[in-house]
Amino acid sequence: MKIDRLIGILSLLLQKDTVTAPELAEHFEVSRRTINRDIEDLGRAGIPVMTRQGAGGGISIMEHYRMERTLLTTAEMQDILAGLRALDSVNGTNRYGQLMEKLSAGSSDFMVGSQSVLIDLSSWYKDSLAPKIELIRSAITGGRKLVFLYFSPKGEQERCVEPYYLIFRWSSWYVWGWCGDREDYRLFKLNRMEMPRLSDPFEKRRIPLPDLRTERIFPGGIRVKALIDQSCKWRLVEEFGTDCFEEMEDGKLLFHADYTNRENLVTWLLSFREKAEILEPSELREELRITLRSMLKKYEEDKES
Repeated sequence: MKIDRLIGILSLLLQKDTVTAPELAEHFEVSRRTINRDIEDLGRAGIPVMTRQGAGGGISIMEHYRMERTLLTTAEMQDILAGLRALDSVNGTNRYGQLMEKLSAGSSDFMVGSQSVLIDLSSWYKDSLAPKIELIRSAITGGRKLVFLYFSPKGEQERCVEPYYLIFRWSSWYVWGWCGDREDYRLFKLNRMEMPRLSDPFEKRRIPLPDLRTERIFPGGIRVKALIDQSCKWRLVEEFGTDCFEEMEDGKLLFHADYTNRENLVTWLLSFREKAEILEPSELREELRITLRSMLKKYEEDKES
């Protein structure tokens, strides 16, 4: 992409005294004519680029500009490279890896080996996730509607969405956009999405950044109290933090939290098997008792047959 190349050229010019057009052409794998146009574009953007002909000549940035207006500090560049590597981990292409090499050229401080922050956003679903991410990005960039089969607790349904943001949050990837069926903005989880495809062009709306505060997306409403075995403390700390429980005299943990989804709560409690006992709300305790009886009956029937 041209913007990637311009950033790479500018980075090299800020790091080296002089670079020749053939060197840039070889480095970015384009023609000298393309490099000349890029240099002209940098000049029109206000970057004081100088060219000198003959022996020892080449392309450079005016010295006072280099000294007085540093583009990025080492820490800033390393943060950028860490972010680019994270995107590369789910992108499915090597586009970001190539850009990292271009930005790293000429400065050992920026080289990949010196990075202290490594972010990998890939998941068990990387093979299916990467094509979805690429398709959604192209839909957002090109202003095309996105049609897909979506699976939710209410069943599966084909949805048509005007996509605006690709979001990584709560350890998962989402697309945020205008849903024609609901006539409102909605958040769709990529792992629940199947057979996505591009559809008709749409005129982009003027929209604010999505409000993704956890309390807004997952408003809670179920006040939970449960006794959890001491051996499961690590799970409570990992999932809710150290403030979610109190240690009782008998060693058990009194867990308390504001939970969002009733079905997910039941599933979560069952994952502790005999090491958890729900105390409140009372109606959920009764529901869990009925569920356990039904499960026990099923296994007893299997044993008899």
